[in-house]
Amino acid sequence: MGAIGGPLLELSGVRAAYDGITVLHGVDLAVDAGQVVALLGPNGAGKTTTLNVASGVHPPSGGRLLLGGRDVSGARAGDLARAGVCLIPEGRGVFPNLSVRDNLWMMTFTGRTREEIEDAAYARFPVLGDRRTQAAGTLSGGEQQMLALARGLTTDPAVLLLDELSMGLAPLVVADLYERVADIAREGVAVLIVEQFAAAVLKIADHAAVLARGRIPWQGPPDSSLHAELSSYYLGSAP
Repeated sequence: MGAIGGPLLELSGVRAAYDGITVLHGVDLAVDAGQVVALLGPNGAGKTTTLNVASGVHPPSGGRLLLGGRDVSGARAGDLARAGVCLIPEGRGVFPNLSVRDNLWMMTFTGRTREEIEDAAYARFPVLGDRRTQAAGTLSGGEQQMLALARGLTTDPAVLLLDELSMGLAPLVVADLYERVADIAREGVAVLIVEQFAAAVLKIADHAAVLARGRIPWQGPPDSSLHAELSSYYLGSAP
C-alpha cells in the first residue's frame, strides 16, 4: 500500500474541550491519500474526540484542521461530509428496523439513484445483496458493519474515519473487514482508524500513532518499536 499523494487530512496543534475541560492538548496528525493510519491508545485517551473534531462533530478549541491543504477549522459536520469526509461511528449506526435496501436508500440525498447505490453496495459486499430485504437489526455484527461501510461509501469519500470497527466482532470477521478497508485505501481514500485493540489494524496500517492523555507521544511505522510503546502506555508504565 502506501501513500499516493499529499495529506488529505491534517490536524495541526488541535485542542478540544468539553465543558471547559481540555481533552486534546495539541494533536498533530496527517493522513495521505491511499494511506491507512491507525490511531491507538487506551480508553479515555481522546481517540473518539479526535475523530469527532476531524469530522466536524465537535469543534476544536485551538489548532487547525486542514482538508486537502485548506483550513476547515470549525466547519460543521454537514459541510465536511459534502467536502468528502465520512465518519463511521462506534456502534455502526444502522437503522435496525429498516431493511438493508432501505438503509442504503437513505443515501439518495447524495444525488445518486437507488439503483446506483444498491449496485455499488452489493458489488463491494455481495452478502448484502443476499440480505437486501432483511431488517438490518437481524444481521450479524459483521454484516451490520459492512452495511455501515457500504452506506458511507456511497458518498464517494476522500477521507474515511472509522471508530472501533472491531467492537463486538469475532477475530476472523475483523480480519475480513480490515482487508476490505485496505482495498478502499488502495482506491486512493485516506483512512484514519481508531482502535483500542491494535493487532488486526496494524496488519494493514501504513502508519500508526499512539494517543495518550490527549497527546500523541509517538508515531511512526508499525514496527517493533511501536509494540514497545503500546505496552508502556497500555500498562501504565509510560510517563
